[in-house]
Amino acid sequence: MTLRRLVLWRHGETDYNASSRMQGHLDSALTEVGWNQARFAVPALARFSPDLVVASDLRRATDTATVFVNATGVPLRIDKRLRETNLGDWQGMTGAEVDAFAPGARAHWQNDATWAPPGGESRVEVAARAVEVVTDLDEGGEETVVLGTHGGLITALTGKLLGLPVQNWPLLGGIGNCHWTVLARRESTGLAWRLIAYNAGITG
Repeated sequence: MTLRRLVLWRHGETDYNASSRMQGHLDSALTEVGWNQARFAVPALARFSPDLVVASDLRRATDTATVFVNATGVPLRIDKRLRETNLGDWQGMTGAEVDAFAPGARAHWQNDATWAPPGGESRVEVAARAVEVVTDLDEGGEETVVLGTHGGLITALTGKLLGLPVQNWPLLGGIGNCHWTVLARRESTGLAWRLIAYNAGITG
């Protein structure tokens, strides 16, 4: 059996999201809105009939994934390679604070997937560790897997798996809280990954 479908699911709203602060590897907590977003998403994600959920070890992603597995009984695995981008010196700051601290740097980061914030990592580096998880799953026997993870990682991994030129990765839009992206393989494409849905979700 070969891995045929990936559902890349971003965590629900956190206290840092609500205050427009950059999280990175900081371990922020879900708000009540975030918990509800996860609950609302369960029926839609359950229709993918995943064999496994693999979640980032950061609490916001693990808690979001736990809502799903508790409701469905799907097994859960934790993998720190699914962590959000390490934002280095920028972690805990708002965008406005970063812009005041380092004018132009945030715009440069947003438009260059090879560039990393001071003390942090680039999206190319994030994609490299995330794709290791996918490679391991190819040997695991599951057909459909949900990755409970983070917005920056989802865009980086999507660009990597689709084989997009790195300079085009910034053209992928952001992922909303508790929204998901779906990638699938077909024999007719030589098992290459194809984009089925991007930033999909529900409101409630």
